[in-house]
Amino acid sequence: MKRRNFIKNASLTGVGLAVGSTIASCVENPSEDKKIIANTSKASLPLVIATWHVENATAKAMEVLQAGGNALDAVEQGCMIEEADVMNQSVGKGGLPDREGNVTLDACIMDKHGNCGSVVYLQNVTHAVSVARKVMEETPHVMLAGKGAEQYAYELGFKKENLLTEASKEAWEKWKVESEYKPIINIENHDTIGMLAIDKNGDISGACTTSGLAYKMAGRVGDSPIIGSGLFVDNEIGACVATGLGEEVVKTVGSFLVVELMRQGKSPQEACEEAINRIVNKPKSDYKNFQVGYIAVNKQGEIGSYSIHQWFSMTKFQDGVNEQIQSDFFYKT
Repeated sequence: MKRRNFIKNASLTGVGLAVGSTIASCVENPSEDKKIIANTSKASLPLVIATWHVENATAKAMEVLQAGGNALDAVEQGCMIEEADVMNQSVGKGGLPDREGNVTLDACIMDKHGNCGSVVYLQNVTHAVSVARKVMEETPHVMLAGKGAEQYAYELGFKKENLLTEASKEAWEKWKVESEYKPIINIENHDTIGMLAIDKNGDISGACTTSGLAYKMAGRVGDSPIIGSGLFVDNEIGACVATGLGEEVVKTVGSFLVVELMRQGKSPQEACEEAINRIVNKPKSDYKNFQVGYIAVNKQGEIGSYSIHQWFSMTKFQDGVNEQIQSDFFYKT
């Protein structure tokens, strides 16, 4: 299944949308009752988790950590794997374009000190996450947008590339036949990649990168590059990343909310569930027709994930095991 179906109307698919995963839930069969298993063992470090089935990305991040690299290096290099994968039509090169045919990228990164960097509406540069890191480390700003972000990338030596592959161009041409502007909630295996890592020193960093909604209005920006919405890291408490319909994540400042709930004493799993509840319990919420998922980790290395609809997953690399874990979810028909 492909990533872009992640925003397809759950009521039309019957099985719902793609959803978040967690270590705190064990799903033997998505059609059977879920069994929630508490994680009482002490976490082994280093640890990497990421949204969706991205074992190549988590493997790269763990390679960095095992070689003595820090969590910041790990999440950047892990996300770069997906950005360079032209088969992944929701991140980096090969991403599906906006309705004008332009591939535009959003990304952010955050380190253990609370420093952060972000790029929005970046074109012609594959590794948006790396440009975001440069914004964080080498400018007085947090966010650069559009042509300004692109020009800054060239000044740093990033290569100008055509990000629209033939496959994505063909898909766009087919879409133009009807030009129906409607976010599609995927039942695919990918969307935004959000990654969190804890290195051997116990320090946490995170990153998030995406090409955004397919065929979006020109200039649209979702939650992924917004610190506090798509990503938030507090090295004293933990971290969270979001995926799904960004507009809904922004409305609740979702990742910040999850971290604050952990600060109040909730486990990562409990915090993710509460953050989803905030979305679905809003007055007139249309949650049956969109997807949001969260993954989170606390300072003790406990992890959790939760989403509105079924089929979201998380990849975890720990103790030599790189595995995909299906998430528990809210909307059980």
